[in-house]
Amino acid sequence: MAARRFSFEINRTSTAPPSTLFGLETDGSRWSEWARPLVPQSRWARHGEPEPGGVGAIRELGLWPVLVREETLEYELDRRHVYTFAGAAPVKDYRAEVFFTPTDDGGTNLRWTGSFAEPLPGTGPALLTAVRGTIRFLSAQLVKAAENRR
Repeated sequence: MAARRFSFEINRTSTAPPSTLFGLETDGSRWSEWARPLVPQSRWARHGEPEPGGVGAIRELGLWPVLVREETLEYELDRRHVYTFAGAAPVKDYRAEVFFTPTDDGGTNLRWTGSFAEPLPGTGPALLTAVRGTIRFLSAQLVKAAENRR
């Protein structure tokens, strides 16, 4: 039997331009500046193309020795970022996309979506609650940080 899949979508609006939000979200070395307390440490494990956060980049987030590694799969400057977990992860086949759409007034509509397969039968609903809550918190922190940089 195939593992059940779960998905989420978080939407936010920011007065900051897409380039500001995109720059913060894709810069693996700066997450600890804006994503606290969930991300007390952040760094690059590997740069991508284009450097530093493009395709193939791996950012490490968390607190050593428990670090989440996320690899960039697709990178459209100031518009879209797609990533997955690299290495050990709490869910299987995770894929997230973050969209940065400009608004008419110079702000941004932020849409953060993701999906995953449950690692063990029956664990999906609880993991969805945890993952969605984490992304809801991170997206709020991202918007706040971007607007404070305006």
